[in-house]
Amino acid sequence: MPGTTPVEDRQLLVDLGAITGNVAALCELVRGSQVMAVVKADGYGHGMVPAAWAALAGGAGWLGVADLAEAVALRQAGFSVPVLCLMAFGDPGQAIRRNVDVTAGSAAFVTAVEAAAVRAGVRARLQLEADTGLSRGGATRADWPAVVEAALAAQARGSVQVTGLWSHFASADLPGNPSVAAQLAAFADAVALAEKAGVTPEVRHIANTAAALTVPESRLDLVRFGGACYGLSTLPGGAPSWLRPAMTLRARLALVKRVPAGTGVSYGHRYVTSRETTLGLVPLGYADGVPRGAAGRSLVSARGRRWPIAGTVCMDQFVVDFGDEPAAAGDEVVLFGPGNGGEPTAQEWGEVLGTISYDLATGIGARVPRTHTGGDH
Repeated sequence: MPGTTPVEDRQLLVDLGAITGNVAALCELVRGSQVMAVVKADGYGHGMVPAAWAALAGGAGWLGVADLAEAVALRQAGFSVPVLCLMAFGDPGQAIRRNVDVTAGSAAFVTAVEAAAVRAGVRARLQLEADTGLSRGGATRADWPAVVEAALAAQARGSVQVTGLWSHFASADLPGNPSVAAQLAAFADAVALAEKAGVTPEVRHIANTAAALTVPESRLDLVRFGGACYGLSTLPGGAPSWLRPAMTLRARLALVKRVPAGTGVSYGHRYVTSRETTLGLVPLGYADGVPRGAAGRSLVSARGRRWPIAGTVCMDQFVVDFGDEPAAAGDEVVLFGPGNGGEPTAQEWGEVLGTISYDLATGIGARVPRTHTGGDH
């Protein structure tokens, strides 16, 4: 909760206990399916390594990352559980040497994986991605047979082991969207073709957070939870109430001043005071992940209530109009948190600004100090 640890001038507070609790609840929800905690993009901004330990403490059996460097970093940090790299690009050699599952969505990348495995002198763990309608990564229906054939040929030569078949939804966060059922059917066809050809995968998976929460039939052998691990979701209205946001972004007022009516505030004087008022300076700006579009919005909590951002959000700071409230330098200001203290949530910021909570969580700049609480590592 905000205020339970000392506040620095600016601070990103991450409750690892919330991540562990969220993952435990998700494991219970999808009992019978394995759980992958996706910790890409520095654990959705929460810190990849501490978030991964917290997720494993909650019962996750797999970790998922976007790129090969993230996968290698997890192994270097001491993680021995299965790790899947979800994107297929770059030289997979270092990941293969560390027993990371790598993805291929084209016959050409299967060839690259096999070549890297031969150079490394190890058998690569390979998962095949089918494009069932997202039109992003993965093999199309037309290209899928060639990818399967290339993978099986490499497996027959002893250089790879096909460990998984997977795909990704385009619109699972739009409950009832017909594309969800269409993609499930397309994935079933892709799996059937691969298995008929001789693939015996350890896991088949297509469900992300939104699908796992709303489409039980999508859970299959493995579920990939990303935002839900951190108490976030792209579903309308956000994550269910039994998931707890783990991140709080807060700061201390750096300066407070009393100004007369008619005072222009911040760049361009887009905000002009209507009466004598108290202005407080918050040492966070768009370089720290505070969107410029937040100007004029009541998205800041301080002294027990919400306050509007006065004028343009600058690179390093923004101003809050406190009216006649007796604000003082050093007072705590919360931009977003779990919401149980009345403060805004990342979900609320996303809804107000026309984006998603993930955008806010992953956008916090590196110069904002991270503080992790509630973890065992």
